Amino acid sequence: MPTSSPQPISLILAAAVAASWCPSICRAQGTAQDPAAVPQNPATKVVVTASRTEQDAFDAPRSIDVVSSDDLARGQFRSLPQAMRQLPSLMIQETAPGQGSPFLRGFTGYNNLLLIDGIRLNNSTFRSGPNQYWSTIDPLSLDRIEVLRGPASALYGSDAVGGTVQVFTKSADRFASQGVAYGGALLGRYGSAEDSPTVRGELQVSLTRDDGLRTGVLLGGDARELGDIEGGRATGLQPNTQHSETAIDLKIEHWLATDTKLVFLHQEMAQNNVPRTHATIFGESYAGTTVGTDLQRDLDQNRRLTYLQLHKTGMLGPVQAMHLSLSWQTQRELEDRITSANSERWQAFEVGTVGAFAQFESDAGSLGRLTYGLDYYHDNVNSWFRRSGTPQASDPIQGQVANDASYDLLGVFVQDELPISDGLQAQFGLRYTWAEADADSVRDPSNAKIALGDSWDALTANVHLRATVAAGWNVFGGVSQGFRAPSLSDLSSFEVARSGEQEVPTPGLQEEQYLGYEVGTKVRRESLSGQLAWYYTDIEDQILRFPTGATNASGQPIVTKANVGEGYVQGIELQYGWDLLTRTTLFGVNSWQYGRISNFNNNGTVRGEEFVSRLMPFTTIVGLRWEDIAGRCHAVTEVVRAEDADKTSAGDNRDTQRIPPGGTPGYTTWNLRCGWQLDDRTDLELACENITDVDYRVHGSGSNGLGRNFVIGMRVVF
Repeated sequence: MPTSSPQPISLILAAAVAASWCPSICRAQGTAQDPAAVPQNPATKVVVTASRTEQDAFDAPRSIDVVSSDDLARGQFRSLPQAMRQLPSLMIQETAPGQGSPFLRGFTGYNNLLLIDGIRLNNSTFRSGPNQYWSTIDPLSLDRIEVLRGPASALYGSDAVGGTVQVFTKSADRFASQGVAYGGALLGRYGSAEDSPTVRGELQVSLTRDDGLRTGVLLGGDARELGDIEGGRATGLQPNTQHSETAIDLKIEHWLATDTKLVFLHQEMAQNNVPRTHATIFGESYAGTTVGTDLQRDLDQNRRLTYLQLHKTGMLGPVQAMHLSLSWQTQRELEDRITSANSERWQAFEVGTVGAFAQFESDAGSLGRLTYGLDYYHDNVNSWFRRSGTPQASDPIQGQVANDASYDLLGVFVQDELPISDGLQAQFGLRYTWAEADADSVRDPSNAKIALGDSWDALTANVHLRATVAAGWNVFGGVSQGFRAPSLSDLSSFEVARSGEQEVPTPGLQEEQYLGYEVGTKVRRESLSGQLAWYYTDIEDQILRFPTGATNASGQPIVTKANVGEGYVQGIELQYGWDLLTRTTLFGVNSWQYGRISNFNNNGTVRGEEFVSRLMPFTTIVGLRWEDIAGRCHAVTEVVRAEDADKTSAGDNRDTQRIPPGGTPGYTTWNLRCGWQLDDRTDLELACENITDVDYRVHGSGSNGLGRNFVIGMRVVF
């Protein structure tokens, strides 16, 4: 960080001045109202991800956060990962602006699970380490995001290790008391440091029948262009960081009865020419990082999801509620790479996934409230490789992962929420998971074609308790298991990883096992809210990369994988909000993390202990939030401080294009956001991010963060 960068204390003082300045402008535009009639952020946040059923987030015996629809609108985030960047123990690594991979409690990639309205985004081709698939979720199509931290495999099965994130899509919300209603909205956003014009249109049509039952339709579509991003004052323009995106979504909800709803959804998103800039000659050296050698390395990403769901509550008999889902999802990835020798190579894969789940809820009296059911997913995978010039005999075998492959994942679960006594609640969960991989076309290190097949299973459980200490104050704690079955990527990946390592297929891997412990407390009082938690995740048989000591024909080191990871990650999370003045809240987030794990050295011969890869540095966020009494204006300012990320693994040290020698330098940024409701139909959001134009890089990212970025967003309803 440049020595001239402002210190945190001075930034906090300046933030307070800015927050006090904006209210005077808003008061001139707002209209005084009865405070009881003013819309406010509700104290009660209903979540479902912590237990698969609706409950107050304060009552959940787990660490869980919600990014609400208001948060999404006011934050003007350009991607789903960016929308979670201010939550505890969550670091957003970006290989490029179109490729965000959240680190949740020390885990990323396929060790975190993402759900869309209950349906898994994760599939068997997800890679280890940071990957880009979460950026194929359009943030403008979402109503809210729920982030459950810690292992949750008893609830959700394989991959739910660092955390489980569930996004909920928007629904039509305009209904007449009877007959037809229609309308729409136009949304626009522009960020100066991203040169990123974004436009979204929404149309709604609804019908309320004579019997009061309703049908609602929401159709949305948007397009986004991101130019070459502008870094801090010393970085300047970062070439070859631009890309474009388009998305469309359709949701139809039809009530068959007052307690029975049928939901159809179709959504698509396409990302075009997203560069892996750090791997190319256009990469920018930062604090000693090396620059790649490829002339081009771009990714096209396409994802489609279609589902039909039935939700029924208020049932009589042994089952009081049921939720049924049938889905079809396709994900396609195409990499276009031109090497330093001017040889062009294309590799791609396509995954088609059939998914289904059935969930039921029953009141078992003295035995508690039972939630139980099953889910099943089947992947069909096709993968291919092409090169310019003379093809080689091994080219038709596979692309990044095995060709002509399939993967099955089945789970059966039950959970019991049981009141033990006044003020003491318990949550018990149990799941059986079975997974099977089958691939007919795999390229082994000798370039021969082989086949592989394997299966895994696991029984996972959790126990969590919540005790009420006093009104608005509880303590919670628990133990939960995590589990991850080896993916097709683990077993059959044949691609260039990190900063030019050649990854090769590795059959015979075993499942990963985790055991998470958590203790914490939550407070929700009239002027104070907060949460403090300590967590510890024990790691057993984690699949890790390590060099074999050999190199390929291009001189790149060959890396393999094995179940060598034995270790732990632990941390402390603090988040709080304190009403200092009327309508003015001081808020903050602190995240500390530490972890060690075993792995082989650079020759693959000696096994030793090292830091967990890409540990999140100690991070502090502190700010002020204000909202006028009429609810028409708001202002937020915050300072973000990340300390030096100097606890690096051997793999981090080999990733020289993204991580500087000795680790990533710390940084401090300052942001300011304001918003106005100009009239009943128009909302305006303004922001200045990284006001002091600091040069910085989020640990493990492939390009520097944005410099001073002016953001404007507007929503007009009609």
